[in-house]
Amino acid sequence: MSGSTGYEEAGPFWDPRVTANIHAAGAVVWRHCPDDPRIVEIAVVHRPKYRDWSLPKGKLDPGETPIVAAAREVEEETGLRCRLGRYLGHVTYPVTGHRKLKRVDYWAAEADGGEFSANSEVDVLTWHRLDRVMDHLSYPMDRQVVRAFSRLPARLRTMLVVRHAKAGRRDRFDGSDDLRPLERAGFAQAEALIPNLLAFGPREVVSANPLRCVQTVRPLAEKMGVDIAVEPLLSERGYAEATERARARALELAAEDTVRVVCSQGRVIPDLLGWWAEKDGLTLPSARNRKGSVWVLSFHGDRLVAADHLERSISNGLVKT
Repeated sequence: MSGSTGYEEAGPFWDPRVTANIHAAGAVVWRHCPDDPRIVEIAVVHRPKYRDWSLPKGKLDPGETPIVAAAREVEEETGLRCRLGRYLGHVTYPVTGHRKLKRVDYWAAEADGGEFSANSEVDVLTWHRLDRVMDHLSYPMDRQVVRAFSRLPARLRTMLVVRHAKAGRRDRFDGSDDLRPLERAGFAQAEALIPNLLAFGPREVVSANPLRCVQTVRPLAEKMGVDIAVEPLLSERGYAEATERARARALELAAEDTVRVVCSQGRVIPDLLGWWAEKDGLTLPSARNRKGSVWVLSFHGDRLVAADHLERSISNGLVKT
């Protein structure tokens, strides 16, 4: 793992400037110190194979997305269940002894239960204060990721905004547009969303009233064992007729201390997020907002402080854009 490294806080998962042929994902796993909740601690793992101290991470399984891999690898290496939060960027580096380049995408992840026990990959896990953890990491690239984490408070609220999945064409549906259902590809997208959204620890599901929006998040709600709260203000019609009320409702949904999945439509999400970002002084990453894609919004107090876009991918569920 020695050699030059590259680090970016944003950019497409398939970066045209760097052709990586090994893909991995990991997290900055954090908790509040048990003895002083004002102190944030970071998990560092020791890997006996490499004799190093690093952030938990691992390679993607075939067909797996970076999000799902990050959550899985953290639990496998640390025994900790975590809730992913904001995206922290990626590192790329050559693999020693091979003509290969490895890319690792990282998320913030709050520890939410579980217990460490030594395993085949990690024999020791230690917790270090955020302001002292740099001295305990073996690699500069890990320290760069921690710096990205430290630029915002550890505890942020998360909202996941989903554009509904693929539905049949409007001009080919004979009936009210609110009743136009998902097509076969849309139902497949809805299923693919489940593990990716669950990685962020959602507790509630909200949807605009059109059937295709409800159908997009119904499999997730069933998996979670919760009802879907229907919000007509977040439909295209409701947003157009009462934009200020709809925006106020979105602010209400983001203000409560729970992770919500909110499904809406293509003529709502770009305008709503553009208004939100301008209000709070945030620059949004470029995004196509395609059907089945997701925005991960992070809030501190009453401000939107980070927004990450997860794009739809035919072959691999969701990827970071």
